[in-house]
Amino acid sequence: MTLVEWARLVSAELELAEEMDKADVDRILDLARDAAHSVARPAAPLTAYLMGIAVGRGADPAEAAAALSRLALAQADGDGRG
Repeated sequence: MTLVEWARLVSAELELAEEMDKADVDRILDLARDAAHSVARPAAPLTAYLMGIAVGRGADPAEAAAALSRLALAQADGDGRG
């Protein structure tokens, strides 16, 4: 099973009307990577979840992901890693 297929299966189970495609999956995985590598591993699912809440409230997915990636990467550039 591909990740796109998994995302579609999960979406169907949750009765979400939006259709997931490869670009959506890649956007989420890129954001999770940035959060995991720049903040801490547990930040990946937490950040993806919070982005999902924002998108559910009307935020643009691409803009939200870009903003959160920038935020995470800024943590790696500073002393935010501990």
